[in-house]
Amino acid sequence: MQRISVALLMLPAAVLAQPPAPGAPPPVPVFSGDTIKPFTPADNPITDAKAKLGDMIFDEKRVSADNSVACNTCHSPRNGFTTHTATSRGVSDQIGKRNAPSILNTVFYKTLFWDGRAASLEEQATLPILNPIEMGQKDPKDVVAKLSAIPQFVEAFQQVFGHPVNWEDIGKALAAFERSRLSTEAPFDRFLHGDEKALSASQQRGWALFTGKARCGSCHSYDPALPIFGDNRFHNVGPTVRKPDFNQMAKRAADTLATGNQAEIDKLALETEYSDLGRFLVTKKREDIGAFKTPFLRDVLLTGPYMHDGSLETLWDVVEFFNKGGEQNPFLDSGMKPLELTESEVDDLVNFLSALTSDRFAEQRAAELDRQHAAYLYRLALQRQNQKGSQ
Repeated sequence: MQRISVALLMLPAAVLAQPPAPGAPPPVPVFSGDTIKPFTPADNPITDAKAKLGDMIFDEKRVSADNSVACNTCHSPRNGFTTHTATSRGVSDQIGKRNAPSILNTVFYKTLFWDGRAASLEEQATLPILNPIEMGQKDPKDVVAKLSAIPQFVEAFQQVFGHPVNWEDIGKALAAFERSRLSTEAPFDRFLHGDEKALSASQQRGWALFTGKARCGSCHSYDPALPIFGDNRFHNVGPTVRKPDFNQMAKRAADTLATGNQAEIDKLALETEYSDLGRFLVTKKREDIGAFKTPFLRDVLLTGPYMHDGSLETLWDVVEFFNKGGEQNPFLDSGMKPLELTESEVDDLVNFLSALTSDRFAEQRAAELDRQHAAYLYRLALQRQNQKGSQ
């Protein structure tokens, strides 16, 4: 079985879907094959053919119950593998409770979903297919039957796995595809490699804030050996404090989770008010109430809106949220304190975050930064006007 080529492994799907312009240099990889290898299970090695099959399934709307949505409906390559909506829309136009996170660099996550309820990409990849408000299938056999009726899938499964379409290998193919979606070199990387002009003065000040006064590195840690800007942990930073009392919600959820099986957790996470309990739904530990996974920051500018519920539209909103110390609640992480950043420091920090977006998306990066800044300033002006009018 041919292992995946280095060129394919290093490129995000948006690059594959949109070939570079004639004469344009290829994107520069950040992560090497040696870096990725320890994060790839021995029983599911990545190959070119398997990743291509996973891409086919990822794009196939017939995988859903009513042929209306595919994986890429919520994880669009052109949108940083997100939807750019607060939460996701599934079959029959049903709206879920959580924001669709990007699949870029998911190879490095220790657990999957905002609450870590899936232990592997193989497990994560198939759960949305069976969720009633995502892709709506009732039984894996129905999915296998639909793909088995499509000649190109029959041929591809035989080529990759040596046998007909089956549920386990659907998950393996999707996982192989997702593991090959990686960010490429960004201005920050070129700066670290000695190009002092790769970051503006504002972005350099933002980098100093990131590692210093703003304390971003406490959760979005920077490791030169694995520069993903995340800690693979779960934190309560307070975005759901506006919802009903956490204690009562936790008690009701614990009673509901009689067996604690995957289907029950998946249902509560995506279909009910208990979604905001986060990691608690998986562990039932009091300290995990309202805690959600730290997202990686590569290409973060392209993956808004932000937080598990998509409640913050722009990176300025995110920085301001942390600047005030999050939202107070009994389970707030002890490290959440007001940062006392000035307006110019907030701008510097956001400008630095934009420098973590791949050079391949330079035009999109600039346009999205301008869009987010304009949206933030407009909303801020409205708030100030309303406050003045109420005085």
